[in-house]
Order: sequence, then C-alpha cells, then structure tokens
Amino acid sequence: MEKISRPTFFLKRVFPALWLGGVGVGAVVAATAFFSGKDAGGHPLPIMVLVVPLLMLVLGFTLFRKLIWDLVDEVEDHGDWLRVRRGSVEERVNLVDVMNVSMNQFSNPRRLSLRLRKPGAFGDEIVFIPQTQGLRLNPFARNPIAERLIQRVDRLRSGVSR
Repeated sequence: MEKISRPTFFLKRVFPALWLGGVGVGAVVAATAFFSGKDAGGHPLPIMVLVVPLLMLVLGFTLFRKLIWDLVDEVEDHGDWLRVRRGSVEERVNLVDVMNVSMNQFSNPRRLSLRLRKPGAFGDEIVFIPQTQGLRLNPFARNPIAERLIQRVDRLRSGVSR
C-alpha cells in the first residue's frame, strides 16, 4: 500500500475560507463606504467600489468549485486497485475500470484525473493531487505516478501479467 496523493485539507478548507472571508469583509467595507455617500476627501465613490469585490467573490467561488473542491482527500495504491476517500466516503477503484489517466501540467497544484468506465461514488472522474518528489525545475516533465498508472492500466486492460 502506497499513498499516492498529497493532503488537501489546507487547500480545500483553510485557503478558501481565508480568501472568501477576506474578500467578503472587503465587500462589506466597500458597501458601507459606498452607501455612506462620500470618501474621505468628500468625493462620491464610483460604483466599481461595489462591483470589484463582488466579482472577486464570484470568481473565487467559481474557481474553488471547479479546481479545488472536486479533489478527493486521499488515494492509496494497492496494486491492481486504488482506495479513494473524500470525507467519510471511501471507494475501491479497480485499475481495469479506469478508461483514461491524464495529468494537468499547467495548474498549480498539478492535478491527476482518472476517468472511469462506469461512475462510482465520486462520479465518472476522480481528481487528486499526486505526491511529488522534491523540486521540479522542468514544468514539462512527466509525473512518475501518472506514468506508472498509465502503464499499469494498459497492462491490465491488455491482460498481460506483471
């Protein structure tokens, strides 16, 4: 058994709370200032004082929903199958049921996606942040975990034993 995913607690819970909370406080302060009428110099405030924090809230929420909150918490490699966990929900995913393994190189952190032949407890796609070994200077380098999974899925589908 090998854990192949990185922890996601800070990324999924702490960072969004700090971001959305900070921008939310900024929006409340901006709304209070806007509706009080004038800035410190006695000039009326532009509508952008309200619009920008609201756009930041919407954009932040959308990005968190699409890029962070869909990540599973933990993936363990057990040879021919993976144990996947998000919260209290666990699922066993046989590698032979994986249709595609893809790595998103240009997001930070990098995301590894497993597309499944049939949907399970987490839908038809499992996304996680793979473990990394030290600092990678080459952004185009292949991830060793993704490469091993691709080779093993191919071997299992072909019926070739290890």
